[in-house]
Amino acid sequence: MHLDSIQIGPPRTYEGPKPWTSAIKKEPVAGQVWAGREGLSGDHQYNRQHHGGPERALLMYSADHYPRWRAEWARSDVGPGAFGENLTVAGATEDTICIGDVLRVGDVRIEVSSPRTPCSTLSRRHGLPELVKTIVQNNRSGWYLRVLQEGWLESGMAVVLADRPYPQWTVRRAAEVKRMRAEREEEARLLAACSALQREWRELLRRE
Repeated sequence: MHLDSIQIGPPRTYEGPKPWTSAIKKEPVAGQVWAGREGLSGDHQYNRQHHGGPERALLMYSADHYPRWRAEWARSDVGPGAFGENLTVAGATEDTICIGDVLRVGDVRIEVSSPRTPCSTLSRRHGLPELVKTIVQNNRSGWYLRVLQEGWLESGMAVVLADRPYPQWTVRRAAEVKRMRAEREEEARLLAACSALQREWRELLRRE
């Protein structure tokens, strides 16, 4: 695995019949970027209720998905940052990354905290009303990270799997169990007991 690209971005207001504001448009940056407990230096989140904070400090997305999106949308302008991610990683997907995975990138240590739940902001950004439904179906969601050890990141760095305490909980499986928790009650109970899972997810699963 390696870090293909790093993105940051400020909140922007978009015009239209119903103007909206979001920091989902992230732009690639060159050189070193500081990864702190709350995220990347220079990056912002507009809706702090559902984005940001130590449990969702960084959003990682698979570079391996972009050729498929470009082919499916017949567009050449879809690449790193198009899904609002801070870190675009090559060689990893929702089927190969697990909840609780500790990844080492140089001196930085990051931990997978949950799948990313796609929201309507993605649909708005790309002008595709069915995009959220599509992502749910194809599981190309991305995943959130905690920063366990702060440090400098730079594109091209190797991403090394340092620990995998929950190999049974791939990002794909965790997302599916949350979505189908009424039908997969036992799996939902087991997922709620995964200490590495984002607290908000564990509380939701326990309430059901």
